[in-house]
Amino acid sequence: MKPESPPHGMSPTLDADAVRAVASDRLELGEGLRLLDDGTVVLVDILAGHLLRLAPQAQPDHPLELITRLREPLGAVAPLGPPDAGQWLAAVGTGFARLTTDAGSGAGGALTWLAHPAAGTGPRRRMNDAVCDPSGRMWGGSMAYDNTEGAGCLFRVDLDGTVTEVVTGLTVPNGPAFTADGTTMYLADSARGEIDVFDVDPHTGNPFGRRPFARLSPDEGSPDGMVIDALGRLWCALWGGFEVRCFAPDATVLASVPVPAAQPTSVCLTGQRLLVTSATVGLAHPGPLDGAVLDIPCTAPPVPTPRAVLTQSG
Repeated sequence: MKPESPPHGMSPTLDADAVRAVASDRLELGEGLRLLDDGTVVLVDILAGHLLRLAPQAQPDHPLELITRLREPLGAVAPLGPPDAGQWLAAVGTGFARLTTDAGSGAGGALTWLAHPAAGTGPRRRMNDAVCDPSGRMWGGSMAYDNTEGAGCLFRVDLDGTVTEVVTGLTVPNGPAFTADGTTMYLADSARGEIDVFDVDPHTGNPFGRRPFARLSPDEGSPDGMVIDALGRLWCALWGGFEVRCFAPDATVLASVPVPAAQPTSVCLTGQRLLVTSATVGLAHPGPLDGAVLDIPCTAPPVPTPRAVLTQSG
């Protein structure tokens, strides 16, 4: 940990020297780490279409548990109902769908589509990162497979299943991340090295007041997956930067946490550890921990990912 003039009482406590891989897997594009309200941690391997679970007693020489595999790229999920019910809202393929999984089978999950907003003309696109706000709305970004500038956008799935385009002109959207009251949203555009912050009307879900939060130079890496802890600090994986960075709400850098993987992609806090996914995609010569899910002792207090809410039937 390398603190940089943190405000009193805000610097997180962690031990970056004790980093280890939590499983034998090396993922192509690990992403979407989520702490569920029963303590379970799930994640995805986007391009492989895999939904995975971290075993309670994970060991470096054991694989992750496969919940299901899909024939579509799987950006992220949020539980619909109790975590053990096998019901999820997924940002998948070119849109959003209910995903029903058979616990323990690892077989293909059943998708009930809500919408395909990333389909259509122009460059071929897919869904990327996604998360639910405290009200249960899912927010998910789309991007072009070839990273076409400005071809991505952020969509919102409302409680009735309606899908709305809310932020346009993005290239590689990641996050977003919401404060506990749902009134503030952080959104990264990885290709541009930018994190912006928005105000959000928690009743309507409408974002407004967009403004810069952090701007990173190319040699620092690109902001990727993010999470907010119970103290309001923003944790962000830096793709290409071998690092996770922790920001105060005023954008002060509280900690720069080195990780032994070139492309960290998402972060998750459990109360005892900081978990970090990483990716091998695009690396000509991956190192031994590229693509691993990494574990760093950390006592930052977590906030479990909100469940998705859909009031429509089906």
